[in-house]
Amino acid sequence: MNERKTIDLEQGWEFMQKGITKLKNILEGLPEPQFSSEDYMMLYTTIYNMCEVVAQKLGILNSIRMVTCTFGLGELMHSWGFSFGLDSKDRVKYVGRMRHLLVHILNIVLPSLREKHDEFMLRELVKRWANHKVMVRWLSRFFHYLDRYFIARRSLPPLNEVGLTCFRDLVYQELNGKVRDAVISLIDQEREGEQIDRALLKNVLDIFVEIGMGQMDYYENDFEAAMLKDTAAYYSRKASNWILEDSCPDYMLKAEECLKREKDRVSHYLHSSSEPKLLEKVQHELLSVYANQLLEKEHSGCHALLRDDKVEDLSRMFRLFSKIPRGLDPVSGIFKQHVTAEGTALVKQAEDAASNKKADKKDVVGLQEQVFVRKVIELHDKYLAYVNDCFQNHTLFHKALKEAFEVFCNKGVAGSSSAELLATFCDNILKKGGSEKLSDEAIEETLEKVVKLLAYISDKDLFAEFYRKKLARRLLFDKSANDDHERSILTKLKQQCGGQFTSKMEGMVTDLTLARENQTSFEEYLSNNPNANPGIDLTVTVLTTGFWPSYKSFDLNLPAEMVKCVEVFREFYQIKTKHRKLTWIYSLGTCNLIGKFEPKTMELIVTTYQASALLLFNSSDRLSYSEIMTQLNLTDDDVVRLLHSLSCAKYKILNKEPNTKTISPTDHFEFNSKFTDKMRRIKIPLPPVDEKKKVIEDVDKDRRYAIDASIVRIMKSRKVLGHQQLVMECVEQLGRMFKPDFKAIKKRIEDLITRDYLERDKENPNFNLSIQAVNSTGLLVLGIMEVVISKIRSNKANGKICGFDVMIVRSFVEIKVAKSEREEACLLAVATYS
Repeated sequence: MNERKTIDLEQGWEFMQKGITKLKNILEGLPEPQFSSEDYMMLYTTIYNMCEVVAQKLGILNSIRMVTCTFGLGELMHSWGFSFGLDSKDRVKYVGRMRHLLVHILNIVLPSLREKHDEFMLRELVKRWANHKVMVRWLSRFFHYLDRYFIARRSLPPLNEVGLTCFRDLVYQELNGKVRDAVISLIDQEREGEQIDRALLKNVLDIFVEIGMGQMDYYENDFEAAMLKDTAAYYSRKASNWILEDSCPDYMLKAEECLKREKDRVSHYLHSSSEPKLLEKVQHELLSVYANQLLEKEHSGCHALLRDDKVEDLSRMFRLFSKIPRGLDPVSGIFKQHVTAEGTALVKQAEDAASNKKADKKDVVGLQEQVFVRKVIELHDKYLAYVNDCFQNHTLFHKALKEAFEVFCNKGVAGSSSAELLATFCDNILKKGGSEKLSDEAIEETLEKVVKLLAYISDKDLFAEFYRKKLARRLLFDKSANDDHERSILTKLKQQCGGQFTSKMEGMVTDLTLARENQTSFEEYLSNNPNANPGIDLTVTVLTTGFWPSYKSFDLNLPAEMVKCVEVFREFYQIKTKHRKLTWIYSLGTCNLIGKFEPKTMELIVTTYQASALLLFNSSDRLSYSEIMTQLNLTDDDVVRLLHSLSCAKYKILNKEPNTKTISPTDHFEFNSKFTDKMRRIKIPLPPVDEKKKVIEDVDKDRRYAIDASIVRIMKSRKVLGHQQLVMECVEQLGRMFKPDFKAIKKRIEDLITRDYLERDKENPNFNLSIQAVNSTGLLVLGIMEVVISKIRSNKANGKICGFDVMIVRSFVEIKVAKSEREEACLLAVATYS
């Protein structure tokens, strides 16, 4: 094997110096042939042989130090505390040559940078930095053997890192201030609209990053901090002028464009870590400082944008102010004020219209239920679209919208609460012949919007009671236009307010289906028992008592035609169950009578009370007020209503003496045989009864029970609780259905103390729960009886040509449950006779 070729250090250095000189010439652009692979291998091998010679002569450590000197880094390593273990002669020789190399490099680089300024200096810096990196990279390749084996073993910095450190300490430290100022100057020029070399700035700022060798300290401390300060000052000057000169939309356009351009600068030449800091500075100066002044500009601020429906500008406002801390708070506040003002204006407009119509003696129902509610729905649609689109469905604006609608949606209009208006609006949509003529799709959409409005009404229990009353009338009198719509709105209400809210209403709808099955059974019973059939078609509907509203029940003396029908159904029903008592409710019943008048025969559609009163005149020509009341067994109020409808209203079926517009106990009545009308079939309604007062009374009663139950639940859980805390927890529990009055809660607490449910602690003002037995009372079940009588009879006994024949009779039935029955078994019967 050939012996390894030895090389003298002097010869090796001369050969390496030639290679380094060639590298410098290439980087300076002087004519030199490129390095070939053979050239590279010769330089690499020379370093390898020099290291071997030094290692044999001085040992590994000194060889590292010796060769490092040849790389030109001896002085730098001296500054780190290293001393080269060479004799004085060799030390002078190699350190001197190293210094000669450093002086040569620095005499080229630094002077070329010092003599240039601004953009020219930046271009020269980029060039020199690029050359330096190339030189370091090539020298690292030449000295790769040294870097790989010797330096690594001693945990010294790699040669590439040391080369970059040289440039940092000797060039960057001297010039970074001038470079920073030049870069910031170019950035400001670009902000003013001038064209600059973005690629140059990118290369310069990369030097700040690369000098840190993986750390951002030099970039952040030497450039970014000053750049951010300059940015703040620049936009502060701009904002102070724009806020005085521009409208709010114009100002926002400029602000948005500035932010866009700053993001563009980051993407082109600034480091990505600067983006949030840079944008924060711009947003602070353009938006945070002038937020209130900008939003409250008299003719172009947020109020004006909402008033003029400037959707695009509102979207821009949201985008801008969502980027600053709590920037959306004033925007949402103005939004809430604006919506509240518009809603309150609708209420006032409705009140004024109602007052004008009352003065003109016109009906105001259309305004209250249709116009007002429809406008509120349109208002909600409009601003909900703003929340979803302009304000990107932000929770802050949903909250503002909710609070705004809660303000005016809980105000009454013309003496009617919003809960009542909303329930009546639904009734007009869902009943046959309602004032709202909509397609099925439009009905579903409108019902969805109504349920959304319900969320803003505090007295949801009041709405539920009004709605239940109207639902009962639609279902019991076949006034519902579409069963699917009835179920649909109940589903929506259930989702909005919970299952307890709609349980009774759902039971009412379900009852009608069950009632049809019961009717089928009843028809089978009549067909199987022909002797029991009174010769009249009879239909009976059975309903669950707890679901339906309560109605007044009187022992009306029925005409003989109806009595037999009642008995037939009672016999059938007792076969099914023997523990229930049917109590008939006639207050909502109707009858169809054939009235035989001298001009012509007519069909009269009247209530059960009216029919019973008219049938009295088949056997008597003249009856007094007291006689009618005695024979019918009705109260004064009911007799006055029915007689007024028959003798004082549009259709005067009876003649009254004296001929006045009021009913008194001394009046007498006769059959009006001369009565006629252009229609052969007419409906004679009873004077309407205002159910509002009763509904409110029922709701107040239910609220007392709800408050009692809430107090007991709380105290049962807490055992001991302070008075004020009990009140607050009670309000919180009940708030979903209604807004309880503090005085009412305190009154219920006192009542519970009186009834020994609670007791007052003698030592402190707390209450302790005392469990007492609660007596349950039986529930009354209500129903409807509909009677259709097909047999027409004439009163031949008295020889009368004129009189009444019964066609249809409808009346309510109340079922009282025996003690052995469960509450769930309570049913409501609706009977139909024909």
